Amino acid sequence: MHGPEHASGHGSHRAPEELPPSPAPLPVPAPGSLAGTRVVVTRARAQASGLVRRLADLGATVIELPVIAIEDPVDGGAALAEAAERIVDGAYEWVVVTSSNGVDRLVGALAGRPAPAAVRWAAVGTSTARALMERGIVPDLVPNVAVSDALVEAFPVAGPPGAAPGRAVTGGAALFVRAERVRDVVAPGLAAKGWRVDEAVAYRTVAGDVDPSSVGAARAADAVAFTSSSTVERTVELLGVAGVPGIVVSIGPVTSASARAAGLEVTVEAVDHTLDGLVAAVAVAFAGHR
Repeated sequence: MHGPEHASGHGSHRAPEELPPSPAPLPVPAPGSLAGTRVVVTRARAQASGLVRRLADLGATVIELPVIAIEDPVDGGAALAEAAERIVDGAYEWVVVTSSNGVDRLVGALAGRPAPAAVRWAAVGTSTARALMERGIVPDLVPNVAVSDALVEAFPVAGPPGAAPGRAVTGGAALFVRAERVRDVVAPGLAAKGWRVDEAVAYRTVAGDVDPSSVGAARAADAVAFTSSSTVERTVELLGVAGVPGIVVSIGPVTSASARAAGLEVTVEAVDHTLDGLVAAVAVAFAGHR
């Protein structure tokens, strides 16, 4: 999938590249394959529509349980605004983003101002990469596996200031745009490779406003689709382990680990850590229970 170069003035001058291939995906669900099923979607309300539509198109009855909401960080975005200024001023050789929420907030803070052509961009996974590409930013690094550990492993070792031709003379500075709560992987991992890492909190995840009637419907559902560790934690708080539907589908290994730590058994984990991959995993989970 190609992205438009310079569509919004933030991207590098390199030609767009294909996103890395995902591991062998699960089969594409057949039309109607989820007919008669009840699936709980736990994403924030503002982000759930794409997943809800995909599941409903396959015949599922979708119970929306927005257990989380995305809000501004406690500083109101001040640190992110300052980081955006430093990007524009050429202070960073790399900008690292690990979610589409981070992309949205950072692009908003840039407010149409272009980053220098020498700035390189790293994204965790194809979903985050596509979010950048939709805004005209071509990612330079996208690991094949959509987890922070894989990004750190693929990240280059910092060289001396100005060592790379055409790159900014920064002394190996990288910006990590992140959520308020993250696994402590990216910043220490990049520091271990010689980078000076600044961190800017772009957003925070808080408990969502859930309709009590949705809680009862969720307990009676057949399956739940988890898109993050925070959705797992909040769902278990609301429903209790015993109240979580029997079929548990996870978008990826970090979310699966959180589900198991909470006492849940993961039925199927998506191979491709995207919404399409999650929907395919839901279909496979139901196929195995019929």
